[in-house]
Formats: sequence, C-alpha cells, structure tokens
Amino acid sequence: MLPNKFTHSITALVAVIAFGLTGLAEAQKAASSPEKSIVRVNATLQSYNFLRPWEKGAPTPRRGLGAVIGKNRVLITAEMCANSTYLELEHPSSGAKVPAKIVGLDHEANLALLEPANSSSGVFDGLVPLKLDPSVVAGEKIDVWQIEDNGSGVTTEVEVLRVNVGTYLVPGSVFLLYQVKGSLQSRVNSFTLPVVKNGKLAGMLLSYSSKEQTANILPTPMIQSFLADLEDGEYKGFPTLGVAIAQTLDEQLREFAGLKKEQGGIFVRSVAKDSSADEAGLKEGDVIVKIAGKSIDARGNYDDPKYGKLSFSHLVRGGAEVGQSLPFEVIRDEKPQTIDVKLSRRKPEDFLIDPYMYDRGPKFVIFGGMIFQELTLPYLESWGGDWVSRAPFQLVYANANPEKYEEEGREKLVFLSNVLKTPSTLGYEGINSAVVTKVNGKDIKNIKDLHSALEEPPENEIHVIEFESFPKILYVHDKASRAVNQQLIQYGISQMERLE
Repeated sequence: MLPNKFTHSITALVAVIAFGLTGLAEAQKAASSPEKSIVRVNATLQSYNFLRPWEKGAPTPRRGLGAVIGKNRVLITAEMCANSTYLELEHPSSGAKVPAKIVGLDHEANLALLEPANSSSGVFDGLVPLKLDPSVVAGEKIDVWQIEDNGSGVTTEVEVLRVNVGTYLVPGSVFLLYQVKGSLQSRVNSFTLPVVKNGKLAGMLLSYSSKEQTANILPTPMIQSFLADLEDGEYKGFPTLGVAIAQTLDEQLREFAGLKKEQGGIFVRSVAKDSSADEAGLKEGDVIVKIAGKSIDARGNYDDPKYGKLSFSHLVRGGAEVGQSLPFEVIRDEKPQTIDVKLSRRKPEDFLIDPYMYDRGPKFVIFGGMIFQELTLPYLESWGGDWVSRAPFQLVYANANPEKYEEEGREKLVFLSNVLKTPSTLGYEGINSAVVTKVNGKDIKNIKDLHSALEEPPENEIHVIEFESFPKILYVHDKASRAVNQQLIQYGISQMERLE
C-alpha cells in the first residue's frame, strides 16, 4: 500500500492536471468568438423557370454566415449560393466588402468554399481561421454562432441529441447528421450558421425548427472529406452505390432470400444502370450482409465504434472515396460470396432524368411554338409540393421507372412540354407532356438529336414528329415554323433553344 502522504500527492497532481485541461478548453473557448472567425455572406440568387424554360425568376437576396478556414477562404452551405448571380463577403464588424468566387461546390453534400475575387479589401483584417473538430458525439454541448447587426457575436449552446444520417439538400442524398436541441435567436443573417466546439468548427447548421427547438447540423467529418477532395484541384465528390434496398424484417422475405434466423442483411430491390453496384455485378435479389467487414443488420444499420447504430450508407458516403474498392459480402441464391465494389459517383446529368439542377438551366428547343424539353425532376417539382399527383402522370411514371427508356438506349427523355398558339400549330394547342420517340425517322436520344433532326428539313418541308402515346404523330411545316420563331423573338421570347 502506498504511504498516505504519497497518495495525497498523486491525488493533488491529478486534480491539477484535470483543472489544467479544463482551463485550457475554457481558455480556447474564450479566445474565440463569432466576430473573430466568421464573415457575412451576401448572395443574389436567380433560379430558372422550368415551365417557361427561356425565362429566369426574379433576383432574390440571401444573407448568411460563413466560417473562415485557411487563408482568406470561407466555408458556407451550397444552398447559400445555389443559382447565384453575385456573391459577396462582408467583414462582421467593419462592414468591408469584396466580391467572392466559388473555389469548390457540392450540392449533394451542401458545401461550398469561397474566396475573394480580388485581394484589395479588408474583409479578413483581424479575423482568425477556425480549426476543425470532428470529435463531436451524442450528449455533448456545442455552440451555434450568430452576429448582431452591430457586429457583436452571439453564442447559443445546444445539445447533441443523436448522430444519424439524413438529407442535406438534394432529395435521396443522405449523409452523416447531428441532431441538436436548443433555442436559437432569430437574426437577419441566419440562413446558414457555423457551429463550434471549444472554439473549433464542429459543423454548419442546415435547418432549425422553432416549434420543436431542434436543428440539423452538417458535421465536420463531412467537411473534412470535402476539403481534402478539393486539395488536388480535381473534385470527385462523394461516392454513390446505386441500389434500392428493403429491410429484411419480414419472415416471408427472409425465407425467399435464404436468410437464416440469426442473419441480418438488406435485400437489393433494384440496381441503377451504370452505378457502382451495377459495374461491380451486384444484382436484384442479392442480400448484402457485410460491407468492409461491418455486419449489416436487418434494418440496414451497422455498429459504428464512434456513433453507435448508423445506416450502412455511411460506409459508402462517409467512410470511403471515389475510386476506392470495398468488399461486399452478399448472399445470392442462398450462397455466400464476396464482391469488390469500386465506388464511383454519377453526376446529375449522367442520369436519364436529372435528379437536381443548380447553376444551369433546362435544355429546350422551341420550334414554331412547340416547346420541347429534356425531362428533369425540377420540372416535375414545378407542379408544387404534391407534384406526384399533380404533374402529368406519364412523366411522373417515367421518372419512377426509367429502366425501360435506358434499355432503349436513350440518354435523356425528350418530351413536348407545351404548345403555344401560333399559325404553325393550329389544332395542336391542347397537346402537352408527350414523350418524343422519332423526328423524320430518326431516333431521339436527347435534345441535341431533336435539334439536329429539325435542322434538316425533308424534301417536302414537312417534319414528322412521332410520340410514345397520344398524339402519336404530328406534322409541322418547316418554313412556317421558322417564320413563327422569328415572330416569337420579336414578342419577347429571346431564346429559342438551350442545348448545353
């Protein structure tokens, strides 16, 4: 047994060390404050009109707060600058301003990195870049930073309730997420807010419910991956797997899939064409039981050593990179096998129907008053929040079931969205939402094919446009349609096509 005096000395030393560590954390926290490490970000946004594709909406202002990281660089959410026509950085206290440019952008991960468009400003005078802290776990307290109109900082403490996965901005794209609870004060520049732990950046606030007093935080581990990807100047993005899955809780499904009583795993309902899963050879009916050595349970979760139960999607979108291979252990026809899946990322324009469109307009061609477009999800969403029931059924169905068109070799789905009343379209005014199959006998795989076919008038100058369903065939006179196009330009439709 140690002497009593020695025991007291050890206890005192431990207390001093503990006090020192606590004091260091408090000192770090006190040394940092909102007005020292964040800037205001001012944006002018102008979105495209998908129902009238030659138009853009009215310019709208947006204000938020960005975190200073690195030399003269600012981290914000991509939503803050989506469809932006102008971006500006503003010193939180002095009000010094400078136009900004985008260094890196990922709409799926909802992150953007900005820097000044020129160096002649005092926007970063006296500001200190934030370091990153990826250590946050459930149960911890973190701070949300805001700025008063007078430049003073406001700090609100919130508690991390849980860590799971969820959507940031783009529907269907899920990533790691902190869910926190706390009462945030309303501020003019509170569209996007930095979140810190002991003076280090812990994440970016994505959304807040004043009724529930809960918020979603985009966490620093995802920010670190985003920044690391940008370092070599070639941004690859976060990988995607490309499968639709079903939980294996149903006993009949488990029996059908050949799962034993104690086995977990998720059932592959479908595999997207040209996806990581498709290229690797994963098939509909496979049961994924392990990814990179991590067992997947019947709900699709695995045991993360840091966060606890997490969706298997984090193993792909949070723990791996594009180009990396992960071993997938699957059960196929009741037999186990291992498939190496090399992860890739499909850009939105690589899909038959673009799942989202930011910073670019819809592709279209107007010919004699007939408006042709490539189908996109934003077009369907233009019909309102309940677009699934309000938008044209055949287009909604095509969006939900693209496989048929992909098997036909189509790159995009071209359709007649509307018909303006002109001398060239008399009798056709009520036709809309019809999928185009051929023009003058040529298969239409994208809008460029349609444009090219219409540029070459037949000998009789009558274009024959064929559709998948009603009206089946339309006949359009070439010279009359071109004359109408010139009239439409005079009457305010300044752009007859957008092919890129």
